[in-house]
Amino acid sequence: MQSVKETVASKVIILDFGSQYTQLIARRIREMNVYAEIIPYFESVDNIRKANPSAIILSGGPSSIYEENSPQISNEIFNLGVPVLGVCYGLCVIVNAFNGKIEGSPFKEFGHAEINVKSKSRLFSNTPPCQTVWMSHGDKVVSMPDGFELTASSANAEFAAIENSSKNIYGIQFHPEVHHSVEGKKILSNFLFEICGLEADWNMKNFLATEMESIRRTVKDGTVLLALSGGVDSSVAAKIIQNAIGDKLYCVFVDNGLLRKDERAQVEKRYRDQMNLNVITVDAADRFLEKLAGVTDPEQKRKIIGREFIEVFMEEAGKVGRFDFFAQGTLYPDVIESVSTKGPSDTIKSHHNRVPEVLKLIESGQVVEPLKELFKDEVRALGIELGMSEELVYRHPFPGPGLAIRVIGEITRERLDILREADDIIVNEIKNAGLYRKLWQVFAIFLPVQSVGVMGDKRTYENVITVRAVESVDAMTADWADLPKDVLRKISNRIINEVKGVNRVVYDISSKPPSTIEWE
Repeated sequence: MQSVKETVASKVIILDFGSQYTQLIARRIREMNVYAEIIPYFESVDNIRKANPSAIILSGGPSSIYEENSPQISNEIFNLGVPVLGVCYGLCVIVNAFNGKIEGSPFKEFGHAEINVKSKSRLFSNTPPCQTVWMSHGDKVVSMPDGFELTASSANAEFAAIENSSKNIYGIQFHPEVHHSVEGKKILSNFLFEICGLEADWNMKNFLATEMESIRRTVKDGTVLLALSGGVDSSVAAKIIQNAIGDKLYCVFVDNGLLRKDERAQVEKRYRDQMNLNVITVDAADRFLEKLAGVTDPEQKRKIIGREFIEVFMEEAGKVGRFDFFAQGTLYPDVIESVSTKGPSDTIKSHHNRVPEVLKLIESGQVVEPLKELFKDEVRALGIELGMSEELVYRHPFPGPGLAIRVIGEITRERLDILREADDIIVNEIKNAGLYRKLWQVFAIFLPVQSVGVMGDKRTYENVITVRAVESVDAMTADWADLPKDVLRKISNRIINEVKGVNRVVYDISSKPPSTIEWE
């Protein structure tokens, strides 16, 4: 099957050694209109050669190269005739391959550091001789590899950057993909365009044309049943598939009892009246809530919801009469966070669209996921390219498991009702303040604790609502939003006065990492 990876002239392959920042490398490269794809470090050299990369980047990782069973690659990688950039652990891989030496450092570097550029290097072209970078390492180069020269140092890493310009192999101890590396984007740009001579040919217009052709080749005369949630991801997926195969697309919208206030009515109106989609609505609220009764573990919640979704879809497929493919709006972060398929990364959380039942369908080739290699902002750009309304395209993300993972602990109808009302107030006040588009997400969380309060001169013992608002570009990292006090005051007053059962509102000031955006 033809893919976008076969049609772009420039393609960077990132070998993932398990860094928390690997996705950011891909994101930064795509921001410069160059296609980047992440594959596990253990991919065979033959497969990498067949992929015909224009450049290779070796990511960071949590291991030490000198440890037993540390991630290793074949030295044949360096004989493929394409430039190589090693980042952090990737630097160690290069040093190890060319007979240098790595040891644990008595002085570790985590966070901001200053490097000094020691010699002329195309990698540091048009950047200052002293610059702030982001370090995250406990090892250091103690012996220079054969044929390399020093290009930059820091206080605790003498060999902070090295290179063999004749072989086009570059290694850096710091992370240029993290925005705290002030010149990081320029350094990556130098690697892509000055050293590798790549073309900036990755954009949503090209992606759209290629993906639609891929869908037609896959589906042929078959029918597609798409899981429609009401959010931007499934909406953009539906629009692409509809444009590709027309009325052979059937959309199933499941009211699982875990939706936001008035969500069902809004979704039905939007998709039938505005997008002319063939939408089948299933009222399965009782069914889902019965399955979730008494469940408090967040992973178990996600798995139950994922399994139940599949069962509902299969039942609806039978009613349609013919069902050849299942489709969903899976994004790149969903795939990475669910399970370590790209490298030795820790599983952060399971996603409802990556439960075993879905994975079996994927393995059998029965799943269409047109967005699975895209980040959220790329999906939004794609939505604009498709002519979709900005109101829908810039709608805040809503988790597949819905309010199930925003009710901490046991899910009950009463808790869901309280959460819906509080969440509606929060979102409306943020919109009234003109802050909605500035935030990545804003929502309410129901906490399974009660606290003492005084309302109308009487003692109360009621529930707590947390307000969560974050700023982000791609959800891989996020900062808590410093909302104006008057907005927070209005939100708190309205929730306590208007939502029965709540007497306390708190604000979450945690960033990702170490926290996640959602609480469960």
